[in-house]
Amino acid sequence: MDIKNILAEEITAAVKSVFDHKLDPKHALISPTKKEFEGAYTFVVFPLVKVLRNSPENIANQLGEYLVENSEHITAFNVIKGFLNLSLDNKLWNAILKSILENKDFGQHPSNDKTIVVEYSSPNTNKPLHLGHLRNIFLGWSISKIAKAAGYKVVKTKVVNDRGIAICKSMLSWQKFAEGVTPESSKTKGDHFVGDYYVKFEQAFREEYTNWQNNEGEAVFKSNAKDGEDAAAFYKRYKNTYFNEHSQLGGEARKMLLDWESGEPNTIALWKKMNGWVYDGFNKTYGALGVDFNDIVYESDTYLLGKEYVLQGLKDNVFYQKPDNSIWVDLEEEGMDQKIVLRSDGTSVYITQDIGTAKVRHDKFSFDNMVYVVADEQDYHFQVLKQVLKKLGEPYADNLFHLSYGMVELTTGKMKSREGTVVDADDLIEEVKQMARTSADERGGLSELSEEERQSIFEKIGLGALKYYILKINPRKWMTFNPEDSVDMQGATAPYIQNAFVRIQSIFRKGGEVSTDWNREVALSNQEKELIVLLSSFPEEISEAMQKYDPSVIATYTFNLAKAYHKFYHDHRILGAEDPSVKQMRLALSKTVANIIEKSSDLLGIGMPNYM
Repeated sequence: MDIKNILAEEITAAVKSVFDHKLDPKHALISPTKKEFEGAYTFVVFPLVKVLRNSPENIANQLGEYLVENSEHITAFNVIKGFLNLSLDNKLWNAILKSILENKDFGQHPSNDKTIVVEYSSPNTNKPLHLGHLRNIFLGWSISKIAKAAGYKVVKTKVVNDRGIAICKSMLSWQKFAEGVTPESSKTKGDHFVGDYYVKFEQAFREEYTNWQNNEGEAVFKSNAKDGEDAAAFYKRYKNTYFNEHSQLGGEARKMLLDWESGEPNTIALWKKMNGWVYDGFNKTYGALGVDFNDIVYESDTYLLGKEYVLQGLKDNVFYQKPDNSIWVDLEEEGMDQKIVLRSDGTSVYITQDIGTAKVRHDKFSFDNMVYVVADEQDYHFQVLKQVLKKLGEPYADNLFHLSYGMVELTTGKMKSREGTVVDADDLIEEVKQMARTSADERGGLSELSEEERQSIFEKIGLGALKYYILKINPRKWMTFNPEDSVDMQGATAPYIQNAFVRIQSIFRKGGEVSTDWNREVALSNQEKELIVLLSSFPEEISEAMQKYDPSVIATYTFNLAKAYHKFYHDHRILGAEDPSVKQMRLALSKTVANIIEKSSDLLGIGMPNYM
């Protein structure tokens, strides 16, 4: 039973009867009435003004009078300018509540026979996952859950960036400095172990660069500095040139990359071994977060992908070739610039790989939509990718969407992987779980549970706090993370939402039983009606979150539902209600709220504990 559909049908019948005008029910604009006005739902009259050649007030009043006289559901109305506010009878409120309670799939949209591919995480194999990755993972996982609830077939995928100079840096560093130590022998998680050697490489390179500056560097500075450029600015600008042209470490890393590309057996063996360490570490982190993937793409398999498409595009005059044999695309008519798609030596750039990967994915999954969850620093890259695929005549090009999210900063500033100043994902997971444990111990109430049960609760509270804190922010906004704020029991936090669910479980542990058999004429308070309006809107919230690719829509909805229930719980007796039918209605309402809180929280990857 969809309350808006019921009202839309009755309103369109009223428009036909009163004004002899046929209104499509889909075009009837109906929304919950604002709290400051009397009524449950509001019909917006303004779209009818021009076609009916009447004032909005007259139209609204005539429709209101007709509905009150002829509808079995509408008991009263009031008009505020062009808004018709409608009050509903108790029988309808009770029927709606019952229908939501009995529908186990409430919120789940029917299949739309469409496939969506969501790419998220996409880590590098030279370092562990960090806080920035967590925002990416939580967004991708949540969009995948929301898409499934919206009726899509979902493919969850990631690209593993397992090749390139950064990977060779960590490999070379382990060769030079590890003396045979492994993750097993050092009892270190594999991705952390490899990441430590990436940091060691950067430390060794900085030391080498400083020594060079103090010796040969002065002469290079004098002959290459720009007018007015001081030494500090020059050496910052010259760093990459030094790495590529003078550095011993840089030379060794570049040689290792060439050896890898040529398939040199020892280099390939080392690459496989160290990547294996990293994958083992990644999988443990994914497991702790409760996320997974249907499809994994490795850059080492795809870095040559796209080259044949570029060469074909060159033949078809989509691209052009410069005298040095590099191949480019001209996007000036699209408001962009000239973009290289293949280097002069015939090797791929990132856009080449993404062209190939997009085509292979479409061949494999026949997707209708493809979502790339990638930070906003890659906005231009994905604009170029879409335009290049359009020029190549790919029919799915317009269905690619870049979920561009803002960076996550700390209260102390930006994170830097090469300097080892990132917030490690595993450390953060443990920190929020410990905060949840500390908070629970201070409140008490869990002492009778086993340690295993307590640990499960701490994980749900801690991880829920972390996920909600990140997902409640619109993805496109930059954010500052404060772990202490995330586990606060008050305000827009997961523990506040989880507490509403736990309160409801406590009611039923005290003897409450839900029955769908209560007097359908029982009167409801305004707070109870507000809860039913919120519950009824759950499918629409899923649609909006999907349309916007924005989990914060669900996060806000879930908080508002929990907040409304906390207020209802404070102001109403449930088990102690004097009228048995009122008691049954409130138990049914509580159970339904718990069900929807659990469902909506699951769309964010957040589990519900039974105790707190």
